[in-house]
Amino acid sequence: MPDFQNRSSCVFNVLRNFAGVVLLAYVLSSLSAWLTPALAQSDDLEFIRDAEIENYLHELAAPVYHAAGIDPKSITIVVVGSSTVNAFVAGGMNEFFYTGLLELTDTPEQMVGVMAHETGHIAGGHLIRGREEMENASAEAILGMILGAAAGIAARNGQMAAGAMSGGEQIAERSFLTFSRTVEASADAAGMSFLDRSGISVRGMLEFFEKLQGQEYLPTDRQSEYVRTHPLTEDRIAAVRDHLDNSPDRLKNAKLDPRFYQMHERMKAKLLGYLQPEQALLRYTDKDDKISSRYALAIACYRTSQFDRAMKLVNSLIQAEPNNPFFYELRAQMQFENGHVDEAVAGYKKANELLPDSSLLRQAYGHALLESKSSGNADLAIQQLLEANRLEEREPLTWRLLASAWGQKYEITKDVQYEGMVTYALAEEAVAKGNNKTAGQYAARAMKVLPKGSTYWLRAQDIKLSTAPDADEKHEKSR
Repeated sequence: MPDFQNRSSCVFNVLRNFAGVVLLAYVLSSLSAWLTPALAQSDDLEFIRDAEIENYLHELAAPVYHAAGIDPKSITIVVVGSSTVNAFVAGGMNEFFYTGLLELTDTPEQMVGVMAHETGHIAGGHLIRGREEMENASAEAILGMILGAAAGIAARNGQMAAGAMSGGEQIAERSFLTFSRTVEASADAAGMSFLDRSGISVRGMLEFFEKLQGQEYLPTDRQSEYVRTHPLTEDRIAAVRDHLDNSPDRLKNAKLDPRFYQMHERMKAKLLGYLQPEQALLRYTDKDDKISSRYALAIACYRTSQFDRAMKLVNSLIQAEPNNPFFYELRAQMQFENGHVDEAVAGYKKANELLPDSSLLRQAYGHALLESKSSGNADLAIQQLLEANRLEEREPLTWRLLASAWGQKYEITKDVQYEGMVTYALAEEAVAKGNNKTAGQYAARAMKVLPKGSTYWLRAQDIKLSTAPDADEKHEKSR
C-alpha cells in the first residue's frame, strides 16, 4: 500500500506539471485579461510620468473613487507608453492606462467611463477572485487529465487519454471564461453606479464601448488589446445603453465642468507632441490661435531640437496663461535639458508655487537645484526631495536624487552621518525597484555609519530585516 500511494503521488505530480504546461499555453492565448496585470512588472513596458496628465486623471476620477468608497489618494494611476488601446488594474489599488487608450477617447466623459469600469474591478475584488478562479480552473483541468490518463492506460488507448485530457482543459476554459464575462459585466454595473452617484452620465462609457464594438467580429490578432482583455459582448453594451435610457434626465445628458474638456484636449495635445512630433509639426503652425495646438507644436519643436522656436511658443503660452504651472514646467524642462540650469530652477520654483502638491514637480525642482552651479542649493534640494518623497514614497528617482544631495552635503561638511544617509537612500531606491538583495546590502552599510537609534538608522534596520531571506529560504539554501 505505501508503494502504491507513493507511485500514485508521483503520477499526480507528473500530470499536474503537464497540465500546467497545457494550461499555460491556453492562458497565454485566451486569458490575457488576467495575465495582463503581470505585465506591469515587465521591463518591456514603458511607463510615462507626467505631472499634468496624472493630475488631470486623478482630478477627473476623484468623484468616482469617492462614490466607490475609496480614498482617491490610495489609487495610483500609471500611464503606459504604448499605442495599444488598453487599461487594467493590478496589485490592488493601481490603475494602468495606455497612451493609445488616452488618445482614442474624445471626451472626458469617455475617459472617466473607462476609469469607472476599472474602479469597479477594484471595488469588486476581482483580482483576488480571478486568481482563485484560475486555480479552480487548473484543478478541474488537472482532474480531467488524470481521469483521461487513467482511462487511456486501462484501455491501452492513447487517443482516449488525449481526448479526455482535452475535455478537462475545455471544462476549465468554459469555467474561466464564464467568470471573465461575469466580472466584466459586474465591473460595468459597479462603474455605472459610481458614475450615477457622482452626477456623471454613463453616456461616455457607452460611447467608448461603441467605438470598439465592431472589433468583436475581427480575428483575434486584429482586435485591440482592450477588446481581448475586456470581452465586449452585445449583452454588456445593451446593459449600458439600457441604463442610460432609464437614467434621470439630469444624468442622461449631464456634462462635466468645462475645464475638464480643456484638460482632456491638452492631454491629447501633449501626447501628440511627445509621441508623434512629426505629425504635430505637419498639423499645426506657429500662427494657430488655439492653446492646445500651440502646446502640441511647442512640445514637438522641443522634441525635434528646435529650441528657439519651442521657447518662443512656450513663452506665448505663459503670456496667455500666467498661472498655468505646466507651461512653466515645460519651459523649465527645455531649459534644463539644454544647459540653462539656473533659468530652469526659476521655472520649476514658479511651477511648484502654483501647484505645491505635485511630487513630480518637487522632484524636478530638487533635481535642477542639484545641477545648478549656484552655491548653497543642497539644503533646498533636500527639502524639495523630502517633500516629493512625502507625497509619493516609492519613486526610485527621488531616492537616487536624495543620495546625490546627501552626497553633496558630505562633500561640504565631511560629516560621516551624511555618508550613511547616502547609502540609506540607495537602499530605499533598491526597495522601490524591487531589488531586495541590493537593498539589504545598502541598509547594512548604512547602519554601520548612522548613529544607532536615529531615525534613518531605524529605517535602514527595517529595510535590512524586511529584505532578509526568511527561515524557509535559508533552510533550502543549506540543503
